[in-house]
Amino acid sequence: MIRILLILLLYAMHLPGQDYRYNWLNSNSADSTEVVADIKTLPGFSRIAAEDNGFGDWLRHLPLKKAGSPVRLYNGRLKANQNAQYRIIDIDVGRSDLQQCADAVMRLRAEYLYSGKSFADIHFKFTSGHRAEFVKWAQGFRPRVEGNRVSWLKSAASDSGYQNFRKYLDTVFMYAGSYSLSREMIDLRPPENMAVGDVFIQGGFPGHAVIVVDMAVHNGKKAFLLAQSYMPAQEVHILKNPYNAQLSPWYILKESDKLYTPEWTFDWADLKRFRQAGD
Repeated sequence: MIRILLILLLYAMHLPGQDYRYNWLNSNSADSTEVVADIKTLPGFSRIAAEDNGFGDWLRHLPLKKAGSPVRLYNGRLKANQNAQYRIIDIDVGRSDLQQCADAVMRLRAEYLYSGKSFADIHFKFTSGHRAEFVKWAQGFRPRVEGNRVSWLKSAASDSGYQNFRKYLDTVFMYAGSYSLSREMIDLRPPENMAVGDVFIQGGFPGHAVIVVDMAVHNGKKAFLLAQSYMPAQEVHILKNPYNAQLSPWYILKESDKLYTPEWTFDWADLKRFRQAGD
């Protein structure tokens, strides 16, 4: 128990002034390491500066499972393709086939905001276009979905606790996806303005999304790490670079005509950014 408490304290306090946590961590996370500690930069590259308490800093300190761990699906079975992952992020996938690609991106963004108690900034749009706010959910309102119509009814006690937050996210995952997320994010032009926390996303049925979880620079070149979930719902993992083993798991911005990941190909113009808090 003491070891568990110490590692939770480490994740909560790894930088001076930091006040966010990784709320899902439990006894199974006792051997976790961090992205920034376990994945070295390419020779000559230096990690870009990150704002204290910012989303990018939070992402680069995400806990990792032991090297060599396989990717498992929501039902505990092994993912058929075990060649896409470099490392697995130590975060639960849930027990239903919900936390897929865009859902994992929303999960990470929401977890970051929740860790800083920025409850009012936790909101996503359903595919129908209706906005789902965690504050409303925490007040006891629940969505009634009838076709493309969504109404919110007070039907539960007020509760902003973590378990209720996870129930909110599962509902978001059920009614939102790459199509809705892509429409509410900001197009990033040019892609050279990339920052940690930005997302390559193609909205569709199906679509796909991967999130930038770290970046480094050298002589004007930008290297970055990508993380994804996929279909069926599976553990979030940092991707290998399938076309350049010498760089893997790092990618170089605009090194090729497109962004080729193990299970999806993106255009560089597919890069988007979350709206700022308060928008």
